Amino acid sequence: MFYQLYEMNHAALQPARAYAEAVRVLYSNPLNPFSHTPWGRSVAATAELFERTTRRYGKPAFGLDKTVVDWKPVAVTERTVWSKPFCNLIQFKREVPAGRRADPKLLIVAPMSGHYATLLRGTVEAMLPYADVHITDWVDARMVPVSAGRFDLDDYIDYIVEMLHALGPDTHVMAVCQPSVPVLAAVALMEARGDSFVPATMTLMGGPIDTRRNPTAVNLLAEEKGIDWFRDNVVMQAPWPVPGFGRDVYPGFLQLSGFMSMNLDRHIIAHKDFFMHLVKNDGDNAEKHRDFYDEYLAVMDLTAEFYLQTVETVFVRHALPKGEMKHRGTRVDPAAIRNVALFTVEGENDDISGIGQTEAAQGLCVNIPADMKVHYMQPAVGHYGVFNGSRFRAEIVPRIVDFITSYGRTNKVAVKRKTVRAAQA
Repeated sequence: MFYQLYEMNHAALQPARAYAEAVRVLYSNPLNPFSHTPWGRSVAATAELFERTTRRYGKPAFGLDKTVVDWKPVAVTERTVWSKPFCNLIQFKREVPAGRRADPKLLIVAPMSGHYATLLRGTVEAMLPYADVHITDWVDARMVPVSAGRFDLDDYIDYIVEMLHALGPDTHVMAVCQPSVPVLAAVALMEARGDSFVPATMTLMGGPIDTRRNPTAVNLLAEEKGIDWFRDNVVMQAPWPVPGFGRDVYPGFLQLSGFMSMNLDRHIIAHKDFFMHLVKNDGDNAEKHRDFYDEYLAVMDLTAEFYLQTVETVFVRHALPKGEMKHRGTRVDPAAIRNVALFTVEGENDDISGIGQTEAAQGLCVNIPADMKVHYMQPAVGHYGVFNGSRFRAEIVPRIVDFITSYGRTNKVAVKRKTVRAAQA
C-alpha cells in the first residue's frame, strides 16, 4: 500500500512539474529580457530545482560510442550477447582492425543494489582501450512480470556461472561492490567441480566479503535490526500498473533514501550550489550537477527474495567468511579456488565497505599461490572513487590492466607470469 501511495503522490505532482518546466523554459529563453537578469534566472532556477527534485529518473544510457585503441579512435557499439528475465549481458564491441591480437575478455559484474549498471559508465569507459568489455545490465524488478518467477542470491550466482560459460575460457571477471560475494562464490563452486570455464582472474573492488572488519553504518544497521525487521519494513509489492505488479520488491527509492541520509548535508549543499550556479549563469558547473544527479537519482527495484537473502547471508550471518554459505545446498568453499588469480581493491575512505572487508578474500582463498594474489588500497578515495574518477583512471586502472595481462592464460607464452609489483607498491 505504501508503494502505491508513493506512486499516486508522484502522479499527483505531474501538473505542478509540467507548470514548473514551462516556467523554466519561459524564463530561460534568451528572447525573454527577464532571462538576462538575476531575478529572471532565479525564477528559472527555482522552477528547475522543483522539477528535478520531484521527477522520476529513468534508466540512463551508457552513451559510449567511441574509445581509443592503440592510440587510434575506434567506434563502439552496444549489443546484447546473453539474456535472461532479470539480466542482459551487454558487450561494448569495438571496431578494431581485423587480424589484430585479441584483447582480454572482461566481464564486469555491476552491483544489483538499487542503481542501474550505468553507474559504472566510467569503469567501462576506462577499461575499453584495454579489453573486450562486457557488463551485467540488471533489470528493474518492477518491470519483470510475476510469471517470470523468482530471483534470489542463488539465481544471481547461477547467472554469473552461465555468463562465464557464454563468454568462454580465459575470461576475466571484475566485481564492483555488492557482487564481490556472489562472484567469489560462483568461482569457488566452479573450481570445486572442475569447470573449464572458470575465469583466469578475479578482481574484487570495494566488496563486503567480511563485514565484521571495520563495520560501517550500513553494516551496523543490518546487524542491529536483524532480517525480520527488513522483511517487515522494507519489502513492498510493486504497484499497478507496472509490468511487475504484485511482485514483492525492495523499492529503489528506499535504498536511495538510505544512501542520501548518510550524507544529507552534502546533498543539500550540492543543490544549493546548483541553484546559485544557475543564478550566476555558470553553465559548466550546473551541467556537472545535472550529469551526476541524473545518474545518482535513477534507481531500480530489487526482488524481495534476493535482497533479503543477501542481507541475511552477507550482513547478518557473515556466512561466507564463517564457512557457512551454501548455494542450493552445496557449501561454498573459497579454499577450492586454486587456478584463478585474485586482485582485491579498497578505498581508504570507503564508508560503505570498510577497509579490510574486501581484503578478507585474500585470507579465505588459501590455496591460490601467493604470487597470484595481490591487494591494493587506494589512498584518499571513498566508495565511489574505487571504481570511478580521476584517481581510479590514473592509479587503479593501470594496475588492473597489468594484472589481467600478466595472468591471462592465452598470454602465458607471450607474457611471463610475474608478481604485479606496481599493484603492490
